[in-house]
Amino acid sequence: MARVLALSSSASLLPYRPEPAKTQHHQLFLHGESSGRHHHHHHPNSPLKKTKPFGLSQISILPAPRFGVRAQAQEDYAPAPSGDAAGSDGAEEAFTWSSVILPFLFPALGGLLFGYDIGATSGASISLQSAELSGTTWFNLSAVQLGLVVSGSLYGALAGSIIAYPIADLIGRRRELITAAALYVVGGLITGYAPDLLVLIIGRFLYGIGIGLAMHGGPLYIAETCPSQIRGTLISLKELFIVLGILLGYLVGSIQISAVGGWRYMYGFSAPIAVLMGIGMWSLPPSPRWLLLRAVQGKASLEVYKEKAIHALGKLRGRPAGDEVSEGQIDDTLISLKAAIAEQEQEASFWEMFEGASLKAFIIGGGLVLFQQITGQPSVLYYAASILQSAGFSAASDATRVSVVIGIFKLLMTGIAVLKVDDLGRRPLLIGGVSGIVLSLFLLAAYYKILGGFPLVAVGALLLYVGSYQVSFGPISWLVVSEIFPLRTRGRGISLAVLTNFGSNALVTFAFSPLKELLGPDNVFLLFGAIALLSLLFILFYVPETKGLSLEEIEAKILK
Repeated sequence: MARVLALSSSASLLPYRPEPAKTQHHQLFLHGESSGRHHHHHHPNSPLKKTKPFGLSQISILPAPRFGVRAQAQEDYAPAPSGDAAGSDGAEEAFTWSSVILPFLFPALGGLLFGYDIGATSGASISLQSAELSGTTWFNLSAVQLGLVVSGSLYGALAGSIIAYPIADLIGRRRELITAAALYVVGGLITGYAPDLLVLIIGRFLYGIGIGLAMHGGPLYIAETCPSQIRGTLISLKELFIVLGILLGYLVGSIQISAVGGWRYMYGFSAPIAVLMGIGMWSLPPSPRWLLLRAVQGKASLEVYKEKAIHALGKLRGRPAGDEVSEGQIDDTLISLKAAIAEQEQEASFWEMFEGASLKAFIIGGGLVLFQQITGQPSVLYYAASILQSAGFSAASDATRVSVVIGIFKLLMTGIAVLKVDDLGRRPLLIGGVSGIVLSLFLLAAYYKILGGFPLVAVGALLLYVGSYQVSFGPISWLVVSEIFPLRTRGRGISLAVLTNFGSNALVTFAFSPLKELLGPDNVFLLFGAIALLSLLFILFYVPETKGLSLEEIEAKILK
């Protein structure tokens, strides 16, 4: 797939001087020259390895040196000359997996707790309404009351994404995730110990605010702190954690479904996981990029916050104190930031989100998360049990077992996306996956219209839909959202994208039942198929490739 960024490669954030025809060595040093450092030509027989572009197996141990870096430090760590505090396109940053696990794991637990809520609610809603098993006197819930319990966390997530808009850049990614963990704990405990329906709904709403903050801060923190050559892998892994959370919710639900008051355990089980997330985030440093952004915007002392950023990056990479590689990377990122923010107002205004590069980023990111919701994922899964029953699968009589089977399949397909996203890129997975979604939706429409005697067609279409969704919209939408916004408006841009996601989710949840009654399943699937076809055209014409680029390079090359 031709990389879209090639179309706009002439744009650059950094000052640039013309130079001779570039060899690979020139490319490795482009940023060093533009940041005012002395430019050297190496002999072609230099022992330094040339870094191959993109791919986990090709991480260079001895990349082109950064001048002024001690030889020993050079042997231990590869600098990132592209101005990326967390990696680069031109020369890949060496890293150890042990150093990137924790800065990924604790933010990803926010996604796991979001998925857990979805899985646990499916069992809790049955337990809560049972006269024998609810353990309450208020088990006889009306449709509206049950809707408030089930969707309470969704409304909270909407509120959380609105709250994130003004505060995200003020408090930073780390503190936002600590706040999310605290809300998860409080919401989970209030829900688990709720003495009546009102307290239960309040607990669900508070838990939902935690979801909104975690789904905003998590991708941001991971994208801003990890090496760029594995950014796609890690943010897609976060989607895998959401699916794992759904499976965990189903599992706890199936274990507790026959216990009196089982719904309390289902909801309360989230609290200890949230405590682990909170302690973990407390132990991690702030995002170095966020620290530099606050300093460049005049919100803090440049010297103090630059030192904090160097310390944070060193801690994230497991480097010793006073490490010069981290200092060089922070210097480069600072140059990029100053160039990006030069001659602009100190802080992004509300309306700036709808202008220039920020608007372009919002159309790309917001469009993806909108199509992710309105191509019918909840609706297709609604029909999963009846489709499997019609094909004669006995497991379909047990809704929980069907959910677990589909959950495991989703997990496997998301795993494929995680393994391939930094190798194949974002666009090929989106185009291939959404093409599969289009085909599967039209096949399901055909099954309900004319192919009723061929249930295996429906089963195949169902699995094709789930698999295609999990290699495309599932993980890739959130990945692109986390990396596409300019740094000035990234916090607010992602909160708008999260708001778009949960808003369209609420809309589809509300509209599904009336649509099903009005149109019937055949026409509902036709409608979703047409929307999916539109989303495919949107991806083909609007969504760029961001594989292997640092966040600063995405801003310079794609959004300008």
